Amino acid sequence: MSGPAPVDAAPDVVCLGESMVTFLPSRPGRLADVPSFTRAIGGAESNVACSLAAAGHRVRWVGRVGRDGFGDHLVDTIGGHGVDVTAVGRDPHRPTGVYFRTDEDRATDAHEVVYYRAGSAASAMSPATVPYDSVAGARILHLTGITAALSADCLALMRELTAPRPGRPLVSFDVNHRPGLWRDGSAPSVLLDLARRADVVFVGADEAERLWGVADPAAIRAVLAEPAVLVVKRGAEGAVAFERCGGPLAGNPAPPAFEARGPGRSPGPGRGGVGKEAPRSGPAPGPDTVTRTPAPRVTVVSPVGAGDAFAAGILSGTLRGLGMTARLRHGHLVAAAVLTVPGDLAAPPRRGHADRLAALDDAAWGTLHLGPGWTGDDQEVRTP
Repeated sequence: MSGPAPVDAAPDVVCLGESMVTFLPSRPGRLADVPSFTRAIGGAESNVACSLAAAGHRVRWVGRVGRDGFGDHLVDTIGGHGVDVTAVGRDPHRPTGVYFRTDEDRATDAHEVVYYRAGSAASAMSPATVPYDSVAGARILHLTGITAALSADCLALMRELTAPRPGRPLVSFDVNHRPGLWRDGSAPSVLLDLARRADVVFVGADEAERLWGVADPAAIRAVLAEPAVLVVKRGAEGAVAFERCGGPLAGNPAPPAFEARGPGRSPGPGRGGVGKEAPRSGPAPGPDTVTRTPAPRVTVVSPVGAGDAFAAGILSGTLRGLGMTARLRHGHLVAAAVLTVPGDLAAPPRRGHADRLAALDDAAWGTLHLGPGWTGDDQEVRTP
């Protein structure tokens, strides 16, 4: 870990989206049975921002919170992680969102989460309330599909931020499909459209199957051919990355500003299947380099926040100009740091330590077993 970077210069990364105060259960079990909760912060984009700041990058979080005590807590806490919070809007009329959750894996039926975010300050984000200047000048703009689900205004903002324009930052988009936020059946078409506009896309194989009816990484790439980099997450099996040969990220330590190209169009309202893809504009995508990297074994304390940490590790590696295998391994390592703590955030491994682990040969990488405390004392565990 390099420690937070100064925030007085142009940011390396801008992360835009809603952050909320989260209440973590004092013990496992149903929400109805949990006697008390601990206050923390939660939000996919602010999680990525905090992880990147801890890794030494200049990061800005752009969001909107209420002019209330919970809003103060969010701004103070995220700023305390070394993130620039000067572009966060304060809404005097709408509250800061909060939510309660259980410890169980989000993918299981046992997981419960209750959001109090309807009408939140963040849901009022729009092209009118979020100046484009707040994201301009960054090397990378990181967004997620959660923001698009919050309101029509938020979706309009997402479409503006991902539209082709000269000098657009390189856009990173985590699909982050949360079924509970999409009540009108528009998620498949909306998220597909936004992903096709991005330069780097993260999607879980399970998400792609729910949204577009495809789970095989190659089939997902066929649906999402436009992004220069597509990372398909496969849980404990690891990840597969498709990187366009000669694309804007290929071995480039400083991602260039976006050059206008025609994004694919939405397949229209409704679920929109793979067989109903809309025609794509612009030049045909070039060939890919495909990289597969298994995840190390991890003793999981809590699974929440690991996807955000994985994205942060890869974006950090992108900023550093690392090769794709190293980027994926850094993603796994930062995710493992979060998996081995109870909350959504964890101190990432020190850069030198992570670099040594990421440089292991395939056999040694395959023996890694990471448990609680591994980031603090370099005590990774290897198995025969």
